[in-house]
Amino acid sequence: MIADAGRMPEFTPRQNEVLEQALRLLVEGGDRALTTSGLARAANCSKESLYKWFGDRDGLLAAMIAHQASKVRTFERGKEKLTPENLREHLETFARDLLEVLSGDISLALNRLAVGQSGRDGSKLGKLLLEHGRRQIDRRAIALMDAGKRAGLLRFDEADAAYHTLYGLVVSDLHVRMLLGEPGLKDNARQARRAVDAFLTLHGARQESGEAVRFSSGR
Repeated sequence: MIADAGRMPEFTPRQNEVLEQALRLLVEGGDRALTTSGLARAANCSKESLYKWFGDRDGLLAAMIAHQASKVRTFERGKEKLTPENLREHLETFARDLLEVLSGDISLALNRLAVGQSGRDGSKLGKLLLEHGRRQIDRRAIALMDAGKRAGLLRFDEADAAYHTLYGLVVSDLHVRMLLGEPGLKDNARQARRAVDAFLTLHGARQESGEAVRFSSGR
């Protein structure tokens, strides 16, 4: 991976199946439906296996969130050299995945549950969402920003600021509106392309001649 700080936990295929069942239970039945016994029945595994793989309830929630965040893909250094064409492709993939994950029933259910618990003493779901969800996505995407700059394709002073510009262009106020009940976008790919176009206009590198690097698109 680009940086160890951005690495997501790796689960076995069986563990991923269990985590998908856990997320399904949460979406369909809310917080009360997510019990060790209920998950063991739904996933056809033992409670002992759940404790061995994920630990306590907080560990299970953290694993569920990390599993969900891993669906937002970014560039992995070492597999290929960054070029203008594949940098755009990686940025659009990231933007499209981000929109699809944020607009999905699972993400909306987790976020609504966290908001509902935010006033309770000792509520941990919001913190887990930030640390194992948003921040993990942020770290990996910022690593992509850094890789683009090292390749001479992006220009910025701070990768964090450049990334948050991209995030704002991609998401805007869409997530808040969806949490309030509005439907998601009909075409996430189109929104992703438009956001990446704007981002590359702002942060795309320039050649020695002063002309902007051309980031061709497969559209």
